[in-house]
Amino acid sequence: QVESLYPRPGWVELDPEVLWSQFLGVIKEAVQAAGLHMSQIAGLGISTQRGTFITWHKRTGKPFHNFISWQDIRSAELVDSWNNSLMLKVIHAVFTVLHFFTGNDRYLAPSFLTFSTQQTSMKLSWVFKNIREAEEAAKKNNCCFGTVDTWLLYRLTKGSVYATDYSNASSTGILEPFTKSWSPTLCNLLSIPMSIYPPVKDTSFNFGSVDPEIFGVPIPIMAMVADQQAAMFGECCFHPGDVKLTMGTGGFWNVNTGEHLFASRRHLYPLIGWKIGKEVVYLTEGAISDIGTAIKWAEDIDLFTNVDETAKMAWSVVDSQGVCFVPGFQASVDDPYLCASFVGLKPSTTRNHLVRAILESVAFRNKLLFDIIVKKVHIPLQTIRADGGVSNNNFVMQMTSDLINKKIEKPANADMSSLGAAFLAGLASGFWTDKEQLKKLRRIEAVFEPQKDSEEYRPAMDTWLQAMEHSLH
Repeated sequence: QVESLYPRPGWVELDPEVLWSQFLGVIKEAVQAAGLHMSQIAGLGISTQRGTFITWHKRTGKPFHNFISWQDIRSAELVDSWNNSLMLKVIHAVFTVLHFFTGNDRYLAPSFLTFSTQQTSMKLSWVFKNIREAEEAAKKNNCCFGTVDTWLLYRLTKGSVYATDYSNASSTGILEPFTKSWSPTLCNLLSIPMSIYPPVKDTSFNFGSVDPEIFGVPIPIMAMVADQQAAMFGECCFHPGDVKLTMGTGGFWNVNTGEHLFASRRHLYPLIGWKIGKEVVYLTEGAISDIGTAIKWAEDIDLFTNVDETAKMAWSVVDSQGVCFVPGFQASVDDPYLCASFVGLKPSTTRNHLVRAILESVAFRNKLLFDIIVKKVHIPLQTIRADGGVSNNNFVMQMTSDLINKKIEKPANADMSSLGAAFLAGLASGFWTDKEQLKKLRRIEAVFEPQKDSEEYRPAMDTWLQAMEHSLH
């Protein structure tokens, strides 16, 4: 976990050199802990946080700025300006007409396009408006753009390989999922030069080898994949209707939609899950901010001493006593100015009530997003599999199962992103021959089944929804 930097209010950055050194350290530690030597490694798979990006000089390799995190809201004014612009209204009208006459889903997403601070495109537009060196380099075709995977690949190969994969590219919102290419329309609209983008390759693919000076041997880089798609692959959600719920720093519901690309809907957006040869698997995703972030904050201010005790604390009280936690540490898609807060504090409020309120907010948001998925995604939902650090919290898992009235499986290993990257690299290197072999490696640690009627939570959820409403803007 690379420590975030906060140079100004709303800005969230990562130091590229710290990220690079920690990345190398993790690989060396893992190989050592496994009792192996670098020469025994058949291939490397890289899973990285999505939406976090950097730009650098093509010739010198020098970054123009730190990594700008997916959580960063420096583009809030730009987002507001665009969302209220006449241009966007015209775009909505044109594409609504096109969709009406053609019925083609490709025209549906632009018909209600709105920008948010979480989108890479808006932050990238901010870069070219505010960082002159990047703008000047782009004019001379000397500017490179990369999400974390692209930067690491570039560094691992000492600048000889510059590429990304379809899962990472589609997560930027700049890759057009229907055509599988960078969107010239969006780039023209936002004044982003098309020359900055890396070539897009398959997810499970030989990207080249690590320069031998780095690890002593030239290890093949056999997969690059965005973290949520990697977790989906690690959970073996290979079939349409399979659902994955990751609860880490943020929360992500992903549904495998197979070969069918669902056009973007409010709260849900389409992604390329992975591309392996001719196989392209699409996902629909809904995201929640502030899950692990809020729990980590509560630990930092000593609401509890160990995250493992939070479920017990929540169960030690019958309810939150009317206390609600409103999340909002990170940017909200609907309201970048949403303020994180506790509502309903009383003299009798204890730490247990506060902890329960935080955990309840996670389950309530899971319920809201699940209901949207059921309503909008017209595919029968199959197995629901959870992962991420917060999936180790039995209170959140049980309450989510009760609220959505579905069984949820939790794997023995909660860190699915790294397992997914390993699976994809193993397939590319011939370590495994097909996905059926991967299914046999799955280990389920626990299954959560509904124990209470979701209606029993109705009064608490209604109070929480009112608190959310009061905290907007």
